[in-house]
Amino acid sequence: MSRWIATTALTVAGLFAIPAMAAEKVTLAHDDLTLVGHMKEGMGASPSDGVVLMLHGTLAHGRMEVMAGVQDLLADHGLNSLSINLSYGIDAREGMFECDAPVRHGVDDHLQEISLWHEWLQDEGYGPVTLFGHSRGGNQIARYLTERDPDGIRALVLVAASTFDEDEAAADFEDQSGLPLQVMLDRARELQRMNQEETLMEDVRFLYCEELDVTPRAFLGYYEPTSQNDTPSVIRGMQIPTLVIVGSEDDVVPDLSQKIEAVKGSGDITLMTVDGAGHFFRDFFADDVADFTTDFIDQN
Repeated sequence: MSRWIATTALTVAGLFAIPAMAAEKVTLAHDDLTLVGHMKEGMGASPSDGVVLMLHGTLAHGRMEVMAGVQDLLADHGLNSLSINLSYGIDAREGMFECDAPVRHGVDDHLQEISLWHEWLQDEGYGPVTLFGHSRGGNQIARYLTERDPDGIRALVLVAASTFDEDEAAADFEDQSGLPLQVMLDRARELQRMNQEETLMEDVRFLYCEELDVTPRAFLGYYEPTSQNDTPSVIRGMQIPTLVIVGSEDDVVPDLSQKIEAVKGSGDITLMTVDGAGHFFRDFFADDVADFTTDFIDQN
């Protein structure tokens, strides 16, 4: 083989081996905090083509496996996306929350951070917006839509979105902490009644953390027995096109399919199941999530 042919072959092969561009870290300043997100441009896409605003699950981050994998695949499909990290009150937070800092931020703070990122996308010329949430992030991104009523939303995509059952939540909390959940709810409500919403309750079981200092407002935001913590209840009657993706082997929210079946006739709600997928849609199951999401956005 001549040197020219060999060089040309290597050059052509190199064209097909060019790695995808990494997501770009972007930041916002808010209340003495730096908020962190990761922007990924879709292949051949412009800002005006739209963007997917992505939110992670419980105490996680926007570059965890399921989020980063789907974000990369969406870019291959030509979709822009921004995957954000909730701060939980920690400056420039990245990576998993390590249960080593007090939690002062409640759900209202999370919704405000989502709103700030949405405004940033609009200022940068991105739109329309598809909201995308995984696990508890699905619940919170749905609540952002229903409670804040933002403009410019094209669609809502919820992946393994969290559900809530009052009795189950109480039983789990007592198993994990040795204390009745009602005791902690009463303590948090009493502090609120005394205008001590920011007083830290010390050494409290909180989500995945065995012992943590947490404000009453934050604790109630996650444990208050309200339908707002149950994603199917939040999206009942939803008129924005909504796609719910479930894994057939999901043992974290095993009741999600049944609950969505009960509400999907009330609004513009579509349910899709990924056979064999668990809660985190690892490996090739992320392709199914990206394919379903892309097709749904194209249809709306």
